Amino acid sequence: MFSTLQEVELFFKQRQRLGMKPGLERIHGLLNKLGNPEEKMTAIHLAGTNGKGSTLHFIKAALMANHYQVGVFTSPSFHGLRGHILLDDKMIPESELISILNKVYPYVSEMDKVGNGPTEFEVLTAVAFSYFAENGEIILVETGMGGRFDTTNSFHPILSIITNIALDHTDYLGATREEIAYHKAGIIKQHSPVILGKIENGPLSVIVEEARNNQAPIYRLGEDFYFEKNGGKIIWKSGDGKHSVNLMMKGVHQYSNVSLALQTLKLLEELDYNLDWLQAIDAMEKTELPGRFECVHRKPTVVVDAAHNPDGIKAFLHTVQKHYPDAEKHVIVAMFQDKATEEMLHLLNGYFDYITLTSFDHPRAWNPFQIEVEHFSNVKKINTDYIDVFDHIIADEKIYFITGSLHFITEARRYFLENV
Repeated sequence: MFSTLQEVELFFKQRQRLGMKPGLERIHGLLNKLGNPEEKMTAIHLAGTNGKGSTLHFIKAALMANHYQVGVFTSPSFHGLRGHILLDDKMIPESELISILNKVYPYVSEMDKVGNGPTEFEVLTAVAFSYFAENGEIILVETGMGGRFDTTNSFHPILSIITNIALDHTDYLGATREEIAYHKAGIIKQHSPVILGKIENGPLSVIVEEARNNQAPIYRLGEDFYFEKNGGKIIWKSGDGKHSVNLMMKGVHQYSNVSLALQTLKLLEELDYNLDWLQAIDAMEKTELPGRFECVHRKPTVVVDAAHNPDGIKAFLHTVQKHYPDAEKHVIVAMFQDKATEEMLHLLNGYFDYITLTSFDHPRAWNPFQIEVEHFSNVKKINTDYIDVFDHIIADEKIYFITGSLHFITEARRYFLENV
């Protein structure tokens, strides 16, 4: 049993050896042994290749501004193990984490003994759902990867949100947008409305079929609700609802994300949640998200952005051009090896004059020395020690951009916000 946070962290680190295992039978079995805490949550489920983190934060801010107690289960975390499980923006208390894991652990041991041990993420999900069964009025649950067979897909949401469909995690989710849509659509549940971002016809047909089979009403961006750009703000419309929003968060792709959040609020209102829209919109306008085009240092200016797939890179480049059109273009990159690394590097190579490749401590992290750099003329430096890379730029007066895996961005933020 556990008595300190360090013991808990070691336990989860050791379970990483189990890696990812497909299927939901283990999480369902574990939750059943715990008395099905997921059935005691009132929760919204979010999936999508990009944008689900931003959409989640917009919804959270609006609900908290309306005095709802909001839980969040997210992955990965910028603040260690406890940062996966938040209640009103506060990490789960150490005492609660230890207490809940001590209740979960005997069942994990039972499953280990019969060769069906739950993974690190499955145990973490069981802990989170156990916590939210007793805490929080509305819980926002972000999928880890995909949807249909993702560990989080073990509860019945009051609403589901699918932000978009793009190529990512192709080794696990499939090589086409239609195959990926099949996985994302798996979060749709019987009679629970689903809110969709802009999705191409092919993958859209997959999602529509899933919704039809589950008798789940669909609300589509661009069809059932939409936004118009008006200078630096947007005008959002849905039915007889109309609101003006001026975002602090950078990037035109955030207009779609906040539109999804506004439609979520509209449906919650129809479910008898009381909302003050002025307070909600004011909170969303002030929302900022760690790791999304975030300036983490001045002199030199260092901007981090977790653009971890080709569509994310395109949005990142668009935002760089809008906000730093005349900057000397220097980017530091580290990615997961199972991503579309060549496509992303080609995009960066066509935009940045100076590219540094580095790496970080993770089983899926790439080895940049295996990259055929002759295809990327602007890759000027490779150094797998990202700390050394950061140490060398700190005396510069240039503008640096750091992008790639969210795990890498987490390390970059920690370096610049905590150590410099």
